[in-house]
Amino acid sequence: MELTYNYGVGTYKMGNDFMGIFLQSSEAIEKGKLFGWLSTVENDYHVMEAPGGYKFYILDRPQPKDKDPVMKVQLACENLDRSINYWRQLCQMNVYSQSSNHCELGYGDEQCKLEFMCINKPVDHAKGFGRIAFSCPSAELPDIEKVMKEKKNTILTPLLSLDTPGKATVHVVILADPDGHEVCFVGDEAFRELSVVDAKANSLLEGAIATDKSDEWFARKGLSKIEG
Repeated sequence: MELTYNYGVGTYKMGNDFMGIFLQSSEAIEKGKLFGWLSTVENDYHVMEAPGGYKFYILDRPQPKDKDPVMKVQLACENLDRSINYWRQLCQMNVYSQSSNHCELGYGDEQCKLEFMCINKPVDHAKGFGRIAFSCPSAELPDIEKVMKEKKNTILTPLLSLDTPGKATVHVVILADPDGHEVCFVGDEAFRELSVVDAKANSLLEGAIATDKSDEWFARKGLSKIEG
């Protein structure tokens, strides 16, 4: 999961595209209580809403140490059959469960799943949308792009290299599914080099938040943060 913060943006207009992130973590529930995040319980999940309006469904069990605590990401789709065809046939995902209004897909039993809920109306991404990303061997990226071109599906960013000074060069291709959900496939080799755990990450983030004076800066300039 990637956290992005834009100093000049105060809020993001939410659409109906993102429905929630499901995870297993009693620890997250306790931390939420410390910050005053109220929760309700739906089907054994504690439901918490982040300040930006994003919902998290948390299973009250100890956070696993041998696998990702994030169980699935839930997105909306207008036509379930169309979405299943795209993600199963073109993106080669496996179907783990399916009903008349939902489908859960994934690339591995122990990996985070991607679930689509059919809302039977157009998906509105508004301004607060995100992007789903998968890593795969870099050698597979040209074939992914080729398949999408042949099937005349949307390619937002053709295959390219992203240079990071002093670090590995990452290869990516960015697509969009039939509902406009952005999908990034990134070369696994370089991605692994760039996603090494930083032991100082929590303290650096907390320090940056604590010293953020952007509200005061905008106030001095007589400006207001915009809605993204």
